[in-house]
Amino acid sequence: MSKVISRPRVVGAVAICFVGLSGIGVGFALADQPFMHDALASLESARSSLQSAEANKGGHRVKAIADVDAAIYEVRAGIEFAR
Repeated sequence: MSKVISRPRVVGAVAICFVGLSGIGVGFALADQPFMHDALASLESARSSLQSAEANKGGHRVKAIADVDAAIYEVRAGIEFAR
């Protein structure tokens, strides 16, 4: 003897699965943070370029390196916060 499953139950089950899977997808998207990781890579590249530049910039190069270091710290903190 086969059991008959009502349409409202099937629709409800599908809706629950959809909502659950959507939540998982959002969690992965938030944890991934591709823009923050891109920004971090750009900042690290900028820091490397500043380190390679000549030091005759009236202290501005050193200040720029410090500012980039601060930005790197903040981006990393933002990534960690969102996990």
